[in-house]
Amino acid sequence: MLHRLFQRKGETTSNGASSNGFHADSAGPLIDLRGVVKTYQTPAGEFHALRGVNLQVDPGEFVAVVGKSGSGKSTLSNMITGIDRPTTGEVIIAGTAVHRLSEGQTASWRGRTIGVVFQFFQLLPTLTVFENVLLPMDFCNMFTERERRERAMHLLTQVDMQDHAHKLPTALSGGQQQRVAIARALANDPPILVADEPTGNLDSRTADAVFHLFETLVDRGKTILMVTHDEDLAKRVSRVVNIADGRIASDAKQSRVTRPLYIPTELGETVHDLDERRNGTHREAGAAQDAAPAAQPGNAAAQGAVYA
Repeated sequence: MLHRLFQRKGETTSNGASSNGFHADSAGPLIDLRGVVKTYQTPAGEFHALRGVNLQVDPGEFVAVVGKSGSGKSTLSNMITGIDRPTTGEVIIAGTAVHRLSEGQTASWRGRTIGVVFQFFQLLPTLTVFENVLLPMDFCNMFTERERRERAMHLLTQVDMQDHAHKLPTALSGGQQQRVAIARALANDPPILVADEPTGNLDSRTADAVFHLFETLVDRGKTILMVTHDEDLAKRVSRVVNIADGRIASDAKQSRVTRPLYIPTELGETVHDLDERRNGTHREAGAAQDAAPAAQPGNAAAQGAVYA
């Protein structure tokens, strides 16, 4: 699957999309789905995964897509990433009519425009962590060889995984693998991050830490659409889209709620420090924490901000 997500050489597409994935006349919503229908043929007959979905997402939004299993959440994310195509309707992402692209054009466009984070990480097991992050830059022919290597290590440093750069993914915990997957998704600096159940395979504390990375990326200008079953996480985004039976049942904006969290020792202090940076200053509570370090187990030296 991952080999299809990127293409080594990017070219201008026949519909006017440039190599960075943006249309020359790009305007309006960053994500724009218009009357999207997706029907699958099954032995039992037609299955309607999406039924006339209209969805617009502006730059900088943090959107959670929620719903029961089989409601159409993952199908919706596959429409946005170009992994799947609508039966009818239009999918316009960053000004590009994705539903009109050929498979090769879609791969090139995706590699520059969309960062994809999967529930089960999808890191290539025979490549090191460092090589996994290099992969999208190599396939899309982005940056020079030296810049790729520097950027890959920089991204790993910012997600606190630099010390594991030359390990294979199998040597890492689930939370560590997901952090590497996020670094890989950011390799080509895409404007959009689509995450399909990114915390579904993690324990609650590690999921919290990964979610904080997403919050920081949004604050730095990324647009994130996250498919999730986690109602607690959904309460902490700026917009919740509820899907039921292939239709959007509700679409509500809300105030984002952030809260301090315990950072597992294996993840380091990076995310906690980013949370404080996001608020513009270190909290006054920091002095109290210094006086009572036992209240924040697992603290380590801050490593910096996520590259975005």
